[in-house]
Amino acid sequence: MAHLLGADSISITLGTRTLFDGVSLGIDDGDRIGVVGPNGAGKSTLLRMLAGRGEPDSGRITRAGGADVALLDQRDELPPGTTVRELVHGNAPEHTWASDPRARSVHEGLLGDLDLEADVASLSGGQRRRTALAALLVGDHDIIALDEPTNHLDVEGVAWLAEHLADRFGRGSQAKGALIVVTHDRWFLDAVCTRMWEVTGSAGGGEVAGYDGGYAAYVLARAERARSAASSADKRNNLLRKELAWLHRGARARSSKPKFRLDAAADLIADEPPPRDQLELTRMATSRLGKDVLDLEDVSLSFPSDAPGGAPTVLFDELTWRLGPGDRYGVVGVNGSGKTSLLRLLAGRLEPTAGRIKRGKTIQVAELTQDVEDLDAVAGLSVVAVIEGEKRVVSVGGKELTASQLVERLGFTHDRAQTLVRDLSGGERRRLQLLRLLVGEPNVLLLDEPTNDLDTDTLAALEDLLDGWPGTLIVVSHDRYLLERVCDRQVALMGDGRIRDLPGGVEQYLALRHASLAAPASAPNPSVRPSAAVPGPPAAPGDAATHEPVPVPVPVPVSAADARTARKELARIDRRLAKITQLVEALHVKLAAQSTDHVAVAALDAELRALDAERDALEESWLALADD
Repeated sequence: MAHLLGADSISITLGTRTLFDGVSLGIDDGDRIGVVGPNGAGKSTLLRMLAGRGEPDSGRITRAGGADVALLDQRDELPPGTTVRELVHGNAPEHTWASDPRARSVHEGLLGDLDLEADVASLSGGQRRRTALAALLVGDHDIIALDEPTNHLDVEGVAWLAEHLADRFGRGSQAKGALIVVTHDRWFLDAVCTRMWEVTGSAGGGEVAGYDGGYAAYVLARAERARSAASSADKRNNLLRKELAWLHRGARARSSKPKFRLDAAADLIADEPPPRDQLELTRMATSRLGKDVLDLEDVSLSFPSDAPGGAPTVLFDELTWRLGPGDRYGVVGVNGSGKTSLLRLLAGRLEPTAGRIKRGKTIQVAELTQDVEDLDAVAGLSVVAVIEGEKRVVSVGGKELTASQLVERLGFTHDRAQTLVRDLSGGERRRLQLLRLLVGEPNVLLLDEPTNDLDTDTLAALEDLLDGWPGTLIVVSHDRYLLERVCDRQVALMGDGRIRDLPGGVEQYLALRHASLAAPASAPNPSVRPSAAVPGPPAAPGDAATHEPVPVPVPVPVSAADARTARKELARIDRRLAKITQLVEALHVKLAAQSTDHVAVAALDAELRALDAERDALEESWLALADD
């Protein structure tokens, strides 16, 4: 494969910190490189240097044949007065770019809900991000460098981007062009990248270490390195081994196993227990919470229309959802469907328009919002002082930790733990925000996009803390890896005012979204007239402000006999679904009880997968009948 770009012994110093010291790198055709490392290690600086946005203090960067490097940075500085069309396509006539398959794919994946004649200054943060990304992807560049491209994208957008990049840069000797991406989204790294760079920053000597394979292979290599350097007792508690164990076992929603050496991984994690003892967590949660936690009963939520005399916008319509002790739910959904509003309802910061929210007498709710401005009040205190002001000793996973130990466990070194809050980076402020919640020892935890600004090592530490946390957990996130890692079940807000259970996880959600978007183009259903697209609900404060049309089918009369047959079939499916739910719960109990018997676990897991497949098929049949 042809060589495109090289960095020869580059060194970069910012103030007194040496980010890179004599680093040499190379990028070839077909490379798909993921860049990880601690916050502040210099990942974004490296991308800017490779893209020609700056020069190293020493060494040189060469581009073969004047290779073109396009960079998407995190700032999205779009010129006001420019339309979406002009930013993405310049002055090119429509027939030119409309006939380009790549441009059509980008339009469908990123710009489908945007007015191409809208001024970019009027767009929301998420819409601006998608527009900037689209402008880069339609171009013909030799190297594409992306700095946190998944920020502001929902689960569906992340999945589209991963597929687009994997298809574009391909594999093998025929691949043209290269990709280098900085992101904390570990699912994205595994789905797209074939190589990894770990930026260590000044703490690791200012180096960049290379690894073959995606994120899972990188975790394996680091875990093997830790094993050779540590004693057996230290290895037992290594976070990388715990994460590797989860990667190797895999969640049901993952469609394929990570591509790494399975034999080496199996040997490394042979005695690693499951991340959570379900029975023990349930017992502890029940003890702390009691039987009742949070029940949403026939809850409706609507907002007045911005237009005079317009109809109100309905986010939830007679929604019923019951949360028990120890439940761990991940929430996904289209932007503007009300994910943040749902958390605000659960937290008691928002009252429903109708219905009621029943709260257990012993619940203590803590909510992590997307806003870190609540730390401004303690800007003059150090990290440790802020935590000690909340509580000096905290119980985590059955162990007593001091404030300084808890701070260190979530990635603050001794020096950074004494740093004033005002001097922290965005990722560090996010970590501190999480710590303040945990030291209050809540028994209901609501997390709204907790992965924002966190590096991969901090995310692993956060997941380890949540593994031993016995309360009820609700997580809203576009990070599939996090959802599958810390949550036992996923639900979706589809924009129709209801919550949809997802036995198949995020993959099922994406399939449902694909089917709903493809429905208008399919053959018309004789019992449904052509649907009119209406705008999605406006985002409440804290929600991403991007909307997608929600198809509203208008039914026409069907015969009484057909209606009776459909009702009977729906009733039969409901009964079978209820039975399957009971069987699945019984299997989970058996799995927990026989967790050390690998043969029994394998047999029970096969039964569980069969029931899940049957439930998916029944749910699809139920939806088809309900739509008729």
